[in-house]
Amino acid sequence: MNSNNSIVSPSNGSVRADIFSGLTVALALVPEAVAFSFVAGVPPMVGLYGAFLMCFITAILGGRPGMISGATGAMAVVMVNLVMEGNALGEPGSYTGLQYLFFTLLLVGVLQIMAGFFRLGKFIRMVPRSVMMGFVNGLAIVIFLSQLNMFKSEGTWMQGQPLWLMIGLVALTMAILTIVPRLHKKAPGALIAIIAVSIFVTAMQVETQTVLSFIQSNGGTGIKGGLPSFAIPQVPLTWDTLIFVTPYALILAAIGLIETLMTLSLVDELTETRGSGNRECLAQGIGNFVNGLFGGMGGCAMIGQSMINISSGGRGRLSGIVAAGALLFFIMFTSQYIEQIPIAALVGVMLIVVIKTFAWSTFNIMNKVPKWDVTVIVLVTVLTVKYDLAIAVICGVIISAMIFAWENALRIRARKMVDEQGIKHYQIYGPLFFASTTLFLSKFDVSGDPDKVIIDFEDSRIMDQSAIEAINKIASMYERAGKRVYLVHLSQDCVRLIKRAEKICVVNILEDPSYFVGIDNYHQYIENLEFEAL
Repeated sequence: MNSNNSIVSPSNGSVRADIFSGLTVALALVPEAVAFSFVAGVPPMVGLYGAFLMCFITAILGGRPGMISGATGAMAVVMVNLVMEGNALGEPGSYTGLQYLFFTLLLVGVLQIMAGFFRLGKFIRMVPRSVMMGFVNGLAIVIFLSQLNMFKSEGTWMQGQPLWLMIGLVALTMAILTIVPRLHKKAPGALIAIIAVSIFVTAMQVETQTVLSFIQSNGGTGIKGGLPSFAIPQVPLTWDTLIFVTPYALILAAIGLIETLMTLSLVDELTETRGSGNRECLAQGIGNFVNGLFGGMGGCAMIGQSMINISSGGRGRLSGIVAAGALLFFIMFTSQYIEQIPIAALVGVMLIVVIKTFAWSTFNIMNKVPKWDVTVIVLVTVLTVKYDLAIAVICGVIISAMIFAWENALRIRARKMVDEQGIKHYQIYGPLFFASTTLFLSKFDVSGDPDKVIIDFEDSRIMDQSAIEAINKIASMYERAGKRVYLVHLSQDCVRLIKRAEKICVVNILEDPSYFVGIDNYHQYIENLEFEAL
């Protein structure tokens, strides 16, 4: 992703840049929020209200200034099943799937707030670089594929003149967006491109798809609306309802937090600053909870809109506040103008985002990094495109952890020698943990060793309970063979935890390490440290 750093300036931003970038984001939010509402099977206004509420709340309370949140496709594909099943549960004229969605968002908000309260955001550090690159590449491809749907009219691909006209307007938008920043670095290229193409289409009376025609082709009427209103979700407050919505709430909360924290990490890298993952978890939870009370579809961080904001110079909270305020202003007062914006102009902006988002450096490092890292990058990319971000990231982290464990397991080795007194020495090298215990045990020749054996752990480290049990096992094997084994350079906590071997351990207090093996004896370990300090 280093290529991104050359495209996006890590500057501190300005009020002017935040305002212009916020307006650009607001224009791009309209069709995306509407599109995701159709994916989720809810009215367009629900998606627009969701985008406004998430963007506004997270801009004020979130832990990552400059990052944009709103209605997202990753959560919408889960919501559609919730809404459909909710419709089937409700009686005609009473409870609807939409009300079940609002009730689920309340639970999603509580779960995400708890994640922030218990500081679970720090676990984003466990995501390897290879998974991050796969995530970025996968999302770039997803954004690109989503824009291809804009080349459809009433469910069928455009052909002939409409197609070429669409392509031409998209190319014009991309050209303007590329040239303007070169002429004036602080000029809001995306906003200028959208306005210029809109004026051109209107002045020349070009027949092309607009925001209004896009909404109407999907069964909507427009984006005209008022302020979101407060309402308690109308669902039966029973155990059956809780049992029904809880699995969906868990999935939506997990997807939302994973996508948000991954986007936060990407924005951190691009701006060379550091956001607060835990604070962002709290803000996301509050946003989704409020959505459940005010009729929005909820959401999470949006990498596409965040990239538009960052590349347009948006760095502060003001950019998100302006984006949310402008979106609400469009809905209430200027819907008739926003509805006339050509879809091609917004597609052009998003395609530039795709180009800036994709980690082109992936192709340069293919032959320079371990093959397993390349495998993880490709796997996460494919899973992100085919399934969703949560599955891709979880699988990527698990596979990376397994690869790490396997490679470190192979590092365990033993140097053997017999001294002048006939005592055999095993000098252990490398980490001893669950994956390396089998190889560790294979290093010893219990039946062929002399009566006295010394196992030296000076260049090794005991990592977990499996390592402790492996040492217990080798001590028992020598004991059954009638031989004496001495364990040296073990840490004090290991000596206390090794049950069968504690009588045969020779511990050098001055030279032995004092690291702690993190198992169930933590409190006893702390008490012992305090006692020794006295």
